[in-house]
Amino acid sequence: MYAASSRMTLALAALLTLSFGTHAMAEDAAWTSLFDGKTLDGWQKVGKEKSVWEVKDGAIQGSGPQSMLVTTTGPYKNFRYRAEVKINDGGNSGLYFRTTAKPGFSDGYEAQIDSTHTDPIRTGSLYGMCHVYKQHVKPDTWFTYEIEVRDDVWRGREITRIKITVDGNELYEFLDFEKTFKEGYFAFQQHDPGSKVSIRKVEVQPLP
Repeated sequence: MYAASSRMTLALAALLTLSFGTHAMAEDAAWTSLFDGKTLDGWQKVGKEKSVWEVKDGAIQGSGPQSMLVTTTGPYKNFRYRAEVKINDGGNSGLYFRTTAKPGFSDGYEAQIDSTHTDPIRTGSLYGMCHVYKQHVKPDTWFTYEIEVRDDVWRGREITRIKITVDGNELYEFLDFEKTFKEGYFAFQQHDPGSKVSIRKVEVQPLP
């Protein structure tokens, strides 16, 4: 009886492990890459003509005057979004979501990218909505930015939930009661000629 019970327990454990593993693989499979590591296919520049967006060493690099690099796929509404990012010392950039197809700096939500710029609003901030002044990422250092966005109902009120995570550290969840931006595209900001931003491994996972 004991042996039979042990075999049943092991079989159940194996089944649960397989089930969880299958679920994890299915979740991983749901992520879609927005950058092929070689070209800017699926992206377009909006802004100053002399601004430069190019691919070097497997990463998108932005430099020069003001502009935005925007996805041509979309719009997106509820999703998880992640990218590996690096900003130079004194640089300033932004990761935009639910923005327009041809955005300016004030169109859409902006997750700030800033380690040491004169603007004290640092990486991890939701610009104009929830500001972080502590330096979570050193300049010229790759880090992972993760954003989760979904419309929801909280205490009977419709809201947009925005969860901000930097290098696996969840900083906060912001509740936008105004539901300021309904849906849109993803973009990266080239803030000024002194800023140099690098981006790699850009992925999105749509949510219900």
